[in-house]
Amino acid sequence: MENVKLAVIFYSMGGTNYQLAKWAAEGAKEIGAEVKVLKVEELAPESVIEANEGWKATVEATKDVPVATSEDLEWADAIIFSVPTRFGNIPSQMKQFLDIQGGLWASGKTVNKVVSGMTSAQNPHGGQEATLLSLYTSMMHWGAIIAAPGFTDPAVIGAGGNPYGTSVSVNQDGEMVEDVEAAVKHQAKRTVTVAEWVKKGNQ
Repeated sequence: MENVKLAVIFYSMGGTNYQLAKWAAEGAKEIGAEVKVLKVEELAPESVIEANEGWKATVEATKDVPVATSEDLEWADAIIFSVPTRFGNIPSQMKQFLDIQGGLWASGKTVNKVVSGMTSAQNPHGGQEATLLSLYTSMMHWGAIIAAPGFTDPAVIGAGGNPYGTSVSVNQDGEMVEDVEAAVKHQAKRTVTVAEWVKKGNQ
């Protein structure tokens, strides 16, 4: 059987979710997945980005990362989304990316994709769980299979214990408060493993 194909799709303003995406890619590759790390298109005006040093630095750091397309979703057996929370919801950049997949959805090409989500906020109760639940609502409409981490590894507890997906708090200096690298890698491996089961069942 060919290796699981994983798309790690992120939106990042301050660099946190880009880092989570890179850790997820590392974890997935450790168990043999073929991985693409992709960003969604930026919608914010350039003038707003230019006025924020951290945002500007992230745009520069991710300038060579390919923008995710419908073709990438079709290619993938599994998808991990990594996004900051925006008032307990996913950012408009990721929402637009999901909203333009109507053609893919209508043709049944989102069915049985194995999906998982990760997020960040400036404090532990800043809407992290709600953001992931919001993402998963869209995934249910897709007919996707949600591979949440639950409490399947001690790393989940060590990272703060979010069963919906790895989430991290970011302080005023843009630094991650919790140590979530192991939890991210576990979540990626779990997502790939579930996708492997689905692929085997479909053959």
